[in-house]
Amino acid sequence: MSMAATPVPGLTSSAPYTNMCSIAVTTACALIPRLSLTSALGERREMLGRPVALAPEPGGPQIVGEASGAAEAFGVRAGMRLAEALSRCPALALVAADPVRAEAVWERSLRRMEGLGAAVEPARPGEAFFALEPLCGLYGSIAAVLARARRALGPPARLGAGPNRLCAHAAATRMRARRPAVIVTEPAARRLLAGLPVAALRDRLGDELRRGWEEAAFIDSLERLGVRTLGELAALPAEAVADRFGEPGLRALRLARGVDEPLRPRRPNEELIERLGLPEAASGQQLERALGLLIERLLAHPARAGRTIRRLRLEARLAAGGGWRSEVVLRAALASPERLRLAITPRLGELPGPATSLALRALELGPEAGDQAPLRRSPSEERRGRLGEAVRQARAAAGRDAILQVIEVDPRSRVPERRAILTPFPDGADG
Repeated sequence: MSMAATPVPGLTSSAPYTNMCSIAVTTACALIPRLSLTSALGERREMLGRPVALAPEPGGPQIVGEASGAAEAFGVRAGMRLAEALSRCPALALVAADPVRAEAVWERSLRRMEGLGAAVEPARPGEAFFALEPLCGLYGSIAAVLARARRALGPPARLGAGPNRLCAHAAATRMRARRPAVIVTEPAARRLLAGLPVAALRDRLGDELRRGWEEAAFIDSLERLGVRTLGELAALPAEAVADRFGEPGLRALRLARGVDEPLRPRRPNEELIERLGLPEAASGQQLERALGLLIERLLAHPARAGRTIRRLRLEARLAAGGGWRSEVVLRAALASPERLRLAITPRLGELPGPATSLALRALELGPEAGDQAPLRRSPSEERRGRLGEAVRQARAAAGRDAILQVIEVDPRSRVPERRAILTPFPDGADG
């Protein structure tokens, strides 16, 4: 199947891409529509033809997740409050979310893309970005790269490319089955961004606004103020946006104007996970014994190679359907089964119901266990070590942008936002 650029009016150029790689088109988006919803439905795929959406996660905000096409026709969308979704569509059926299964399916897709040589930045289950320029040297053109990725992922995956994440995602959503991938060129990107609704910023605001109801409230505030499209947002003065919304508003303004941050691909590593089936109605000491067994198995995993563990995730398959998960960030990287058990056992009390299986996954590893520290360190070294460990813990819990540094840009400016900016610490500076 030929994967030349699809001539979509207003989106793509008619310039050929079969023999060269355009420098302006730098980012590709791989999109599997409604991956979380289809994973939760399992064998009940026929429900996709009816109004159905993911129910709120136990203990989380009361917002619905991904919705079927029939539900979206009533105005139901991901991130909407449950009461509003039911008022718009009284016949809406709610399905228990299964984030464990969705992430397992998505992880297999990510590994297939990484097998092509792509440095992948996963955004959420069913959505990922990767840089095109390095792969063009391997496969010859953007069209060939997208064709390889499409074959690796299989249907119903959609591929798109553009100068930034928003354009690449918009191109992927416009791709149709059995048709070539959509490639948005630099001139068309400005027109495309100007016409996108502000809802396109969903899941794009990073750590400034936690995903969920806070981000949805931010977008709703823009719409209530009459800002419907990214073009209208880009036309607003930066001072007014900063005064009303602060840093999240400025980030949204930069995205609306086409300014994007470099991709942050994940570091591929071997999966460290142990699973254990549970008897019916397991609770109390039975769950604690199962957790202790999982800890022993995880520490004995050959892929750990003697390294300590810094961050884990406890996962469970619920007897009533769906899944549950809870992350544990350790105060210090360790490999002691007793201390791991003390840190993880309280999370068993958060289980929303009986579970049929329990799993323990190591998300981030630390240095090798058994490294002997010097007998005595100077006070400055002690302080530097404690600060470095605090930075690593904060980044493990809240992401890389949890710790920022202040850089003076224009200290004489009368506008506070122009005097200094916040930027992440560079790699290697957290020690």
